[in-house]
Amino acid sequence: MGSLKEYTGIGVSASKVKVLPLNTLHPLRRTFFNRVFASVYSCAILALVYHHVQTLVNSHNLASFLVTVSLLLSDLVLAFMWVTSQSFHVRPVHRKEYPENLEKVMKPSDFPALDVFVCTADPYKEPPINVVNTALSVMAYDYPAEKLSVYVSDDGGSALTLFAFMEAAKFASHWLPFCREKNIMVRSPEVYFSTSNDCWCSETQKIKALHESMKFRVEHVVETGKVTDDYINGEEERQAFNKWTDGFTRQDHPTVIQVLSENKKDRDITGHLLPNLIYVSREKSKTSSHNFKAGALNTLLRVSAVMTNAPVVLTLDCDMYSNDPKTPLRVLCYVCDSATRSDLAFVQFPQRFRGLNKNDMYASEIKRLFEINFLGFDGLRGPNYVGTGAYFLRRAFFGDPSTFMSPEIPQLHLNYAVDKPIKSPSILSLAHHVAGCNYEKQTNWGSKMGFRYGSLVEDYYTGYRLHCEGWRSIFCHPERPAFYGDAPIALVDLINQHKRWAIGLLEVAFSRFSTLTFGIRRIGLMGLPYAHYSCWPFWSIPVTVYAFLPQLALLKGISLFPKVSEPWFLLYLFLFIGAYAKDCLEFILEGATFRKWWNDQRIWMIRGLTCFLFGFVEYLLQSFGISALGFNVTSKVLDDEQSKRYEQEIFEFGVPSPMFVSLATAAMANFFSFFKGFLDIISGNNMEGLFLQMFLAGFATVNCLPIYEAMFLRDDKGKMPTRITLISIFLAGTLYAAACLLF
Repeated sequence: MGSLKEYTGIGVSASKVKVLPLNTLHPLRRTFFNRVFASVYSCAILALVYHHVQTLVNSHNLASFLVTVSLLLSDLVLAFMWVTSQSFHVRPVHRKEYPENLEKVMKPSDFPALDVFVCTADPYKEPPINVVNTALSVMAYDYPAEKLSVYVSDDGGSALTLFAFMEAAKFASHWLPFCREKNIMVRSPEVYFSTSNDCWCSETQKIKALHESMKFRVEHVVETGKVTDDYINGEEERQAFNKWTDGFTRQDHPTVIQVLSENKKDRDITGHLLPNLIYVSREKSKTSSHNFKAGALNTLLRVSAVMTNAPVVLTLDCDMYSNDPKTPLRVLCYVCDSATRSDLAFVQFPQRFRGLNKNDMYASEIKRLFEINFLGFDGLRGPNYVGTGAYFLRRAFFGDPSTFMSPEIPQLHLNYAVDKPIKSPSILSLAHHVAGCNYEKQTNWGSKMGFRYGSLVEDYYTGYRLHCEGWRSIFCHPERPAFYGDAPIALVDLINQHKRWAIGLLEVAFSRFSTLTFGIRRIGLMGLPYAHYSCWPFWSIPVTVYAFLPQLALLKGISLFPKVSEPWFLLYLFLFIGAYAKDCLEFILEGATFRKWWNDQRIWMIRGLTCFLFGFVEYLLQSFGISALGFNVTSKVLDDEQSKRYEQEIFEFGVPSPMFVSLATAAMANFFSFFKGFLDIISGNNMEGLFLQMFLAGFATVNCLPIYEAMFLRDDKGKMPTRITLISIFLAGTLYAAACLLF
């Protein structure tokens, strides 16, 4: 047992922090308004449920009974999701760090060592040159090089990726001193050379030429699919590539660990030490469990413990480059503060994305998830882990704050001091051993230690389990984004990614550690936001019902909601306008525009009809053993035509995904019903009882304008596939025929 300081040696005296604060916390001013609105809105929800029950009791036939039950179920799901979301509004806070004060109370030599984990899995979906730029951006941190190590996890086991990092290690000896001397902020070379407006001197031109040469070599090797002798320099590199034999496959290969630069001896062109750069591809076999990204991260935890054992660990996706070289100092403002470090597990930065079009038409920024909700999370026990941009204290992976769980070998202990060069045979041998595919058998890795297994969304699940064990986290949201990444520019990539999330979230919701039972018991109010996320796929129920049922009834002239002249009409109006107006207000207060908010709510409806719906169904099939799921890497490769359409804010469909069928069918059903209602109004029919259904159909139709354009008005490669359009029209007609029988 012991305090965190005993395990990490991290800390600043309380007297110094009192004189020079390292961080501050301020509640948001809108907290009181949030609570008042929540009270009023709760009463309105209860009134709506009462109205549904009253209607249900007065049902005169089976059709009206089934319709009322469907609407009641949908509204109960909406009510549940709204109630759980209110935990984000109980105590939202803003934090501020003072790295300038940290530098006054700590010397760089006293900074804790930092291990950076960069994860990649497929050299064709995640181009190695992009991963290289990410790694170089963190190697160039304003941090003592002798305390910095960058580990690259290549879960694809590709010689192409290893070659790319051999080239990166050579380029780093020029790039790092260049960044230091010029004091540039964006230290991803690709981004710097493509966006910088600085006057380029001869030295800059030289570095750019070196970068272009490295880029050409890496991309040529990836294009040809092999590392030829022309690109191999020296016997050491040749021996490294000799590991890729004929029997070496993506799913069956030995451990590969290659030290590309060593901070004890390798220096840049100015004589300064270079950070450690280590390539790791864990062992895999066809009979072993791979546990996808969480398994790769646990391998890095063990390998890094054997080689450097830094007390602070940064996890980073392959496309999330550093945008601020002083980011580690912001983290130390919390890690080194005695007021926050005792039970601190990690500091989470928001995911931010470059290259978003003007109005972010796919809501790829996910502002509600990565910013608005995080402010509320931070007022409780801190934000959840989102898989990247998180600085962990290594101690958090070994038991709760009061109990240390000793690992199975002493070299993985937090107090283990690495006293040999990382290239020494004994260190490399042990690193290969702990990276073996059978190492975790009969151990606590993935269950009680390290990143947790059991869900496709291992990041969310790991953060949730850490919070349940008593740890806290902190949301660090500086004005200058700490990291930038790439967002999907095709709708199919977006919904495929969110479908994987939906399945993983349901795996948590119905697991032994369910957020609805275990989570709420262990962490109380903090369990509600986790329950909200784990039940995201439930959104598909109300979205699907309200996308079809009122509209089909409208086609038959059947009223499902109160008339305009009835008091209950005002309740429906308040519930709709109140929820949307408050959501829009929160977006605007956090710096977004109305158009961005509109696109966000449109994507929310699209997700409900596509990835959430299909994820829900696929999870149910999996539960009955009908289907098997796997981890799918989101493509980071950009197509020029797609990029051009994205900049013009034109929706990208292109491929005949089954998820587009439900979306297009809903679009057609709403268009037909709204057009029919509009004709009835022109004909002079009394539409008072159908106003709310007309409003719903009209609202959905306006949201579906990009879908209609893709179905009927476009001829580019990104249009809705003709087959999907025909199927959706047929299904919409079939639903109308079914509605005629029902009503």
